[in-house]
Amino acid sequence: MTEIHKPRIETIDLLKGLVMVIMALDHVRDYFHYSAFFFDPTDPLQTTFPIYFTRFITNFCAPAFSFLAGLSAFMVGKRKSKKELSVFLLKRGIWLVFAEIVILNFGWFFDIHYKWIVLQVIWVLGICMILLAALIHLPLKYLLIFSCVLIFGHNLLNSVHFDGSMLWSSLHEYHFFPTIVNHRIAFSYAIIPWVAVMSLGYYFGSFYDSAIEPKERKKYSIQ
Repeated sequence: MTEIHKPRIETIDLLKGLVMVIMALDHVRDYFHYSAFFFDPTDPLQTTFPIYFTRFITNFCAPAFSFLAGLSAFMVGKRKSKKELSVFLLKRGIWLVFAEIVILNFGWFFDIHYKWIVLQVIWVLGICMILLAALIHLPLKYLLIFSCVLIFGHNLLNSVHFDGSMLWSSLHEYHFFPTIVNHRIAFSYAIIPWVAVMSLGYYFGSFYDSAIEPKERKKYSIQ
């Protein structure tokens, strides 16, 4: 039997590509604009418009990546059972965490001793995928409630501090810790609220679970 491949949703692919271009632009700025490590690129008293803009626009990258990862997980789940999707997300999440720690940190610092381990977007995407592997078993309406509560309420946790807690830093606030002698680990991206952004993307993926054929959906959107 010939397998029928459904066409991809071009608008989603286009958005993914656009976000990757913006992310690459920011990384190029990080590598070649050495002075930006000594002041905030968005500080109007010290920056220039090109530097400000290339930094400001990247604020949309992490939310877009998290949201689209959740939406894509729902798309993958249309071809798999919930159990199979959980395993897929778990494996993908573990791989991303490994890639952040081992591959990307070496790419940033070129240090085979890994004196600095900076956990950034790829790490938090991996952890959120691991958590999403469990969250997808919730009914969609509960997943929506969970997502909205964390997204709109996470700032209420700003006054909560647990000094010296790596767990709390990984969950909510930026901090860096000494580990072994002359080694540091920094949590640049916290799990809250990014796991909620990803689960919200998974919820919105359900809007693409329609009996309407892609050609019909495109025709109505043009009208």
